[in-house]
Amino acid sequence: MKRKQYLFRADGNARIGAGHLMRCLTIARALSERLGSPEQILFLCADEASGELAASYGFLVHVLHTDFQRMEEELPLWEALLQEKEDLPGGDKSERGQRKIVVDSYYVTDVYLQNVARWGEVFLLDDMHSRPFPVDAVINYNIFADQRSYERLYEGRNTKLYLGSCYVPLRPQFRNRNCRVSAKVRSVLITTGGGDRENIAGKVLDCIYRKGIHFHITAGSFSPNFSALKKLEEKREGVIIHHNVQDMAGLMEQCDLAVTAAGTTVYELCAVGVPFLCFSYAENQEELAAYLGNHGIAVNAGAFHRDALGVLERLGEKFGYLCDDVQARASLRERIRAVADGQGADRLAWILAQ
Repeated sequence: MKRKQYLFRADGNARIGAGHLMRCLTIARALSERLGSPEQILFLCADEASGELAASYGFLVHVLHTDFQRMEEELPLWEALLQEKEDLPGGDKSERGQRKIVVDSYYVTDVYLQNVARWGEVFLLDDMHSRPFPVDAVINYNIFADQRSYERLYEGRNTKLYLGSCYVPLRPQFRNRNCRVSAKVRSVLITTGGGDRENIAGKVLDCIYRKGIHFHITAGSFSPNFSALKKLEEKREGVIIHHNVQDMAGLMEQCDLAVTAAGTTVYELCAVGVPFLCFSYAENQEELAAYLGNHGIAVNAGAFHRDALGVLERLGEKFGYLCDDVQARASLRERIRAVADGQGADRLAWILAQ
């Protein structure tokens, strides 16, 4: 009996950050553990930087050398690559089921997905909920993903739906964490994603800085402002810059409060139990930031990409309020602990392995 193959199509770079690629790597690692080997898993990436990151996790990688924004142009490369495989699936449904393809990109088109579906069952990570896609399964791990809304969107199709924060693909380090609320805020985490071309982290620090507090700022794999951020360590007391953090859960657990962009990091903070303020800096983050704020799970400072000055002003105001009110921080912690349990990647790995 042929072993199943698993293809992951994702990229990470300074423009889009590392989130798409990192969540696929997290799912793939959980899948590898379930399968007992990474040999059945292949990552397809548009550029060398993405490929190097995937390879650093021990996975086989094929770099397409294409424009990640023009995905249809890579389709001939898929066909050439897969035809080299000895166990290339045939056209019937049973053989097609021997390969599962996880796609994570905002640049997919129907033409692209329909062609990729020739080679296997397609699982699409979709956090926009803007339209139905021609795929076998949709994964939206956001807390605001509504089952009824998706069922209406995909009515009449055989698309499987995996929705809600129980599927948040967090790394194993985020399991069984228990950050406690301290009477005084001594350490604060600032994280703005793997790209942060606008140096939002530095601007956030400017508006919330207080002496006597340690400010931990993370700079991701694709951050173009690492050198500028490092200079802050020399200029301001208590500022610590972290680059390519491996134990993010451990760093979070040391902090009493966090300021973060509304990406996957918010779910990591929820799993650890760190109260946080958030903001969106891209359209795809707005719904999550709004949901968290409206449901009292976190403080939402607004959309940085629409009103940067307003967001910074609100962050300064709300940060001071939370620093001075331990009960407010404790209340936030109780709500965020119910959002994510750190088991989402294992649940998705089990689904893919079936």
